[in-house]
Amino acid sequence: MEKQAEMSIPQNHQLSPESAIAHLSPQIWEQVNRLQVRKMLCEFSHELLLVPQLKRIHGNWGLYILSTNDGEIEYQFLARVLGLDHWHIDTASITRMRGDKVEALDAIAFITEFTRELGFTDTNLPTYLEEIISCLYGSAYMHANEKLSSKDLTQASYADTEHAMIAGHPCFIANSARIGFDAIDYQNYSPEAAAPLSLIWVAGHRDCTEFTSIAPLTYQQVIAQELDAETNQSFHDELLKKGLDPAHYICFPIHPWQWFNKLIHLFAPDIAASKLVCLGYSKDQYLPQQSVRTFFNVSHTGRFYVKSALSILNMGFMRGLSPYFMRTTPAINEWVAEIVSSDLYLQQKGFTVLKEISTVGYTNQHIENAIQTDSPYKKMLSTLWRESPMDKIEPGERLMTMAALLHVDTHGNALLPELIRSSPLDTEQWLESYLQCYLSPLLHCFYFHDMRFMPHGENLILVFKDNVPVRAIMKDIGEEVAVVNQQKELPEIVKRIIIPVPEDLKILSIFTQIFDSFFRFLNHILVEHAGYPEEQFWKLVADCITDYQFEYPQLEDKFRKYDLFAPEIIKTCSNRLQMQNSQKMLDGADPFRNQKFAGILKNPLAAYQAKLL
Repeated sequence: MEKQAEMSIPQNHQLSPESAIAHLSPQIWEQVNRLQVRKMLCEFSHELLLVPQLKRIHGNWGLYILSTNDGEIEYQFLARVLGLDHWHIDTASITRMRGDKVEALDAIAFITEFTRELGFTDTNLPTYLEEIISCLYGSAYMHANEKLSSKDLTQASYADTEHAMIAGHPCFIANSARIGFDAIDYQNYSPEAAAPLSLIWVAGHRDCTEFTSIAPLTYQQVIAQELDAETNQSFHDELLKKGLDPAHYICFPIHPWQWFNKLIHLFAPDIAASKLVCLGYSKDQYLPQQSVRTFFNVSHTGRFYVKSALSILNMGFMRGLSPYFMRTTPAINEWVAEIVSSDLYLQQKGFTVLKEISTVGYTNQHIENAIQTDSPYKKMLSTLWRESPMDKIEPGERLMTMAALLHVDTHGNALLPELIRSSPLDTEQWLESYLQCYLSPLLHCFYFHDMRFMPHGENLILVFKDNVPVRAIMKDIGEEVAVVNQQKELPEIVKRIIIPVPEDLKILSIFTQIFDSFFRFLNHILVEHAGYPEEQFWKLVADCITDYQFEYPQLEDKFRKYDLFAPEIIKTCSNRLQMQNSQKMLDGADPFRNQKFAGILKNPLAAYQAKLL
């Protein structure tokens, strides 16, 4: 059902110097620094960059100490090491000592105190520090402006829940920096500010611009879907007023920040030559999503999502969109969607994908001629349209980003236990339902179709009924899906998603992306906030896998070869990777080339070794 709303086009508001820093109070700054230091202790210890020493046992807790190289500073804290070497640290217990004097926790000081252990150089440290400070600034803003508690979120809308998330990616320390935004941009464009905004539309000459879509969808149909007749006509008339033939142009929306900060400068020759024409704002208003460069239409919720190139540095990448990838993205989405929709098992689980149904890529010929290698400068002007999830729910159902399952509000209350309490199920039944709609489909995609996604919290939408997860919707297909079998026959236009993976690392698409990057933290939430035994959680995971294996005995060889019950797991290190190169962590065509590994994890599923048929 489509909602319409009367909204005026927002203008970028100006901030007074004082209002840009209103959230930076001493109390909030101390709070977010404490949380950031806790995360650093947890994740750097998990990746074996830091090695806290156990001093003594306090009941179920251990008292750990971590000293700087010169011995001047010592950190003390209470912790329990959970499954997958996850450090559950008592936030209030963290103390920074200089001799016998207690000092305030300072996340930036922590980085500089352990610079050598963390492997920083004079080259990469400044950018990383800027990202950490940006994360602290954003965290302080979110803590100062939180409107909905975890209990409130059990009844909140999809959009309100999306904008209430405050943690970012659970593995990465520098996970929510937006290097490139100034203070005004932050409050105009960040998802946590939740300020509706209108997108700028431009027209690209067909000599430089390519539209691609899933058949039989045409360019005219996309425009008719996304623009009302009056706005479409005004854009048409704008081109005519400039003496240009509208038939020679492709119209598409872009991020306002990109226009004002990048395109008017770097694309000035094309603008002067009328290859790129600014058409102005459209009427519809949008809210930025957790990924920052993706927008949800709040004026007409049935219209498509818009994802636009945004040349800011955010968690290891400049967030552009390649015009080359845009040419194949709809075909890839169509291929994946066809597999999903025609697979009986996936349909029984209700698993589906949000298709990226059409794209526009603009090629700046000056930059193409000047730069022969891959570069962010080639990814500054592209847009894609993605289906809206609102069309995929039934009456009585609602949507929630899976990232919400790890959400803890500023009062320290977790959302997951609140969801379970507000549902008709007990914890075990609720988790079983969740695993069936999340883990089971991903197992099938990997073992049956040699296909893996990037199924972290922000990339997956859960469908709830009575606050029980009943099915999952995967998004971000074009950039994230991969086929891990190089011998698999694929249509030529889809072949770019085949990635080279060493045979012994293929299983990491589950161990790393699902177990280490999500279940590790979900288990922590259950232990800390619901008192749920972690052994029971991992048993439920094991049971889910075993159920799948019994249903597909013909895949026994694959189950043995890619063994989810193996005693040990190679430890993949996200932060080591980001700190090595904070501007480009991975090569998308060969993601394992630069990957960082350190140590071995004990597999909590090994205790529940499946008996294969």
